[in-house]
Amino acid sequence: MPKYEYRNLQPTPEASDIFLKWIERLDSEFANKDPEQRSDVVREALHELYLGRPYASASGDLAQRALVHSFDPRNTTLEPEYYGDVDAAKYAERKPLIWFWMMYDRSPVGLNHWLGFRMRAMLAHHVFKHCGKNVKIFHGVEVTFGYNLTVEDNCTIHKYVLLDDRGELIIHTGSSISDYANVYTHAHDLNDGVIITNHKTELGPKARVTYHATVLSGIHVAEHGLVGSMGVASKDVPPFHVVGGVPAKTIKVKTIAPPSSPDK
Repeated sequence: MPKYEYRNLQPTPEASDIFLKWIERLDSEFANKDPEQRSDVVREALHELYLGRPYASASGDLAQRALVHSFDPRNTTLEPEYYGDVDAAKYAERKPLIWFWMMYDRSPVGLNHWLGFRMRAMLAHHVFKHCGKNVKIFHGVEVTFGYNLTVEDNCTIHKYVLLDDRGELIIHTGSSISDYANVYTHAHDLNDGVIITNHKTELGPKARVTYHATVLSGIHVAEHGLVGSMGVASKDVPPFHVVGGVPAKTIKVKTIAPPSSPDK
């Protein structure tokens, strides 16, 4: 079967230079972890990105003023900061960047992949517990807290993925998560939904969670494990196993599995 590698695409030299300088400037400004300073940077950047001019105090009709006020992370609330288990200090450092990430993705340039891969990788280094090298993150990806999330080298996270890191989430080297998949690290008590238990969830190395699939809290999708489309992994996925269904069960074992692998 043919093997198709990603093509190497480039914007014009002039655009590439502008894109990289913008990312470098934001990266330098975000190095200061003070939430107030980061909020100022985000407010300015979103004002320029959406309105095409430097930040100025809100004026005009009520809708225009509401828009300008909403560029400032201090005037927004995000779902994770309501959670009782949030580390308020750690989240406060990251909230301006998470707000910028979400608004960037919804902006006129949010679907530009060349720019977006680089912009989100830069943000991830400030938001995540750890972000490795050559990590590709597509638009629409959402994280919960950020500070409990580790993404190792050469991982790809496709569009509209939910990475719930209320507990610890580790995505090991070379793993891939496909469009609209969900990976969880928290679970609700059966009788009282307000009771939450956080777990450690791990993917990989070289695991795949495919389209619209779900990995529940506390699950380990082991090396080369694969969760098929629409599957719900409610139990650990052994190395090299392909699972599918609700709940997900083993369908086959990859042919590249070593002879000592279970069911091989």
